Amino acid sequence: MRNNERKKAVFLFLGAVLFLTAVTAAGIFCRQEALVTDFSRRNLAPCPEYWFGTDWMGRDMLARTLAGLSMSIRIGLFTAGISACIALVLGVTAAVMGKMADRVISFLIDTIMGIPHLLLLILVSYALGKGFRGVAVGVALTHWPSLTRVIRGEVLQLKNSEFYQISRKLGWGRGRAALRHMLPHILPQFMVGLILLFPHAILHESSITFLGFGLSSQQPAIGVILSESMRYLITGQWWLALFPGLMLVVTVLLFDAAGNSLRKLLDPASAHE
Repeated sequence: MRNNERKKAVFLFLGAVLFLTAVTAAGIFCRQEALVTDFSRRNLAPCPEYWFGTDWMGRDMLARTLAGLSMSIRIGLFTAGISACIALVLGVTAAVMGKMADRVISFLIDTIMGIPHLLLLILVSYALGKGFRGVAVGVALTHWPSLTRVIRGEVLQLKNSEFYQISRKLGWGRGRAALRHMLPHILPQFMVGLILLFPHAILHESSITFLGFGLSSQQPAIGVILSESMRYLITGQWWLALFPGLMLVVTVLLFDAAGNSLRKLLDPASAHE
């Protein structure tokens, strides 16, 4: 990677991380403000005092949007982290622990990837009573297969490497050899996969909440905001859906930009693909 490309990747990564951190922190501080109702200011269009306008209960839409994005980002980080750890464990296990383990884990991957993703997520969330627990468990248990397949492929290549074969001949166990010689090589791929799981987790959390199978309607979540705003679009209150929707798209794109920038930094050859 050339020096200017590297600087650009670093700039994009740090810029995305700083923006997302600022949104998350602002949303936490705005949480109480997002719940305040004032019917004297209901249905106000965007103006200098209320940049995103107000809703039918006089709630500040900027505060509600920031609070909703903050919640989505925190859920995305939590669930993507769990999914990535599941993928790491299963990917290494499938490639190292023998043919039987590989067949079982490959069967699980094919089974889960064969079911429509959103349908499986809704079923898991609904079975656990919806809410935060249902969403978190549902997203965490349905986003690991693709990263598991990638890690499994990387480990299979490392399994045939000379240093791994020598360590096995010296009497090292499979687990010790994998931790010593494989884990350092797959950590960059793991970190990139972890970051790229975030936008998927955020979008799916917002989607099932929008459909009524996710977070409670009492919480200022982006899915709740977009779902409630649909009934008011025909009355001309376009700002209720436009700004939260745009902020959600920007957040997802920034996560994707951060992941791709990190991949270029960790694997310079990917910059030319």
